[in-house]
Amino acid sequence: MERILAQIDDLVRKYYEDLFKKQNDGIDKIFLSEPAYDSREAIAAIRTILGGWISQGPNVKKFEAVFSGYTGRDIGIAVNSGSSANLLAIQAIKEVYGLKDGDEVIVPAATFSTVVMPLIQVGLTPVYVDVKRDTLNMDPAQVENAISDRTRVLMPVHTLAYPAEMPKLMEIAERNDLIVFEDCCEAHGSSIDGKRVGSFGEIATFSFFVAHNMTTGEGGMIVTNNEKLEKACRSLREFGRIAQKDPIKDRYYTDDVLKDFDRRYVFDRIGYNLRMTDITAAFGIEQLAKLDEMNEQRRSNASFLSERLMKEAGAFLDVPIEQAGYRHTYYTFPITLKENVPFTRREFAEHLEANKIETRPLFAGCLPDQPAFRGVPGRVVGELPNSRYLRDNLVFIGIHPGLKEKHLKYISDVILKYIKDKTEK
Repeated sequence: MERILAQIDDLVRKYYEDLFKKQNDGIDKIFLSEPAYDSREAIAAIRTILGGWISQGPNVKKFEAVFSGYTGRDIGIAVNSGSSANLLAIQAIKEVYGLKDGDEVIVPAATFSTVVMPLIQVGLTPVYVDVKRDTLNMDPAQVENAISDRTRVLMPVHTLAYPAEMPKLMEIAERNDLIVFEDCCEAHGSSIDGKRVGSFGEIATFSFFVAHNMTTGEGGMIVTNNEKLEKACRSLREFGRIAQKDPIKDRYYTDDVLKDFDRRYVFDRIGYNLRMTDITAAFGIEQLAKLDEMNEQRRSNASFLSERLMKEAGAFLDVPIEQAGYRHTYYTFPITLKENVPFTRREFAEHLEANKIETRPLFAGCLPDQPAFRGVPGRVVGELPNSRYLRDNLVFIGIHPGLKEKHLKYISDVILKYIKDKTEK
């Protein structure tokens, strides 16, 4: 059997070697993302399938340990998506800390939908605060203005992998006795003064969606040091099942109603089924081993575009910044049109798309403006001028490790020529 497995490994390696040799030297469409995996992830997944343990098992346990360790946390709980991670984390917070329906969670207005949807689904009220235009992250000054006697949770999002201002936000949270829940779904490996995002708050979430800095196709992770939150998350992840210690030595459960009942079929809360498979985890273990290298390539790519665009088009465009001590790992590369440029965001995006450069807006733009959020609980603090400006004037493009210098030069040439043509008329 081991000889056959070795032959399969060799064939898979050969397949990927030949695949990479056949890649086109020209400029094909420049996608927002291209999953950066090779024979190592494929072999790990195939060996898991052939090994016969394909649901949640030993690979999940290992992935939880290595990923939580990477972030600087003691505990990892693997799930089937980043959105599921957000749902379990906020439900666990509500249970462990005794939050009541209608209690408030402060969130950035410019963010993705499943930052806020789980809050509403568990009966909490999102409070939208404005972001800063240069960082795209929640403005600590606006957080101060948003706190009420119902505010219980502060939920910063590290937008597009740029770290939120966690030192200031943590100080505000501590002073106001708020629980800090970090959404790091796009920010694997980002850090502030060497401290990785996900290690500041009480609990944090990550996504391993195919477009992100590391991927398992679909998947997510919750990290924490809080054992009560861990217990709630693990139970909620698996149908609300009671804690499983040693199913052999501690097999039976007894209370006033149930007598000597198999613990594996005892449920003490209303839960879900949001588990990660061992195939997914095997893939993720290999991806994590490459994450720092892939992030360095993203940072190098972003540096190329930033320097060229700022030098030649800084009067028309804003591109990402990086404050001292803040390490950006560039999920994507955002470009914001400055006021009074002679073209619209739509025109700019359509020009890029026509030239094989894929684009997106900043997720939902200003979330409370979205149809789904207009008629549901929520509180808006101020006029959200920056979030609404970004809603109408920002596009992001790919910056993934698959891009080479020829692609970056092509992207910047397309952008600079467009601006030149528009401004010289």
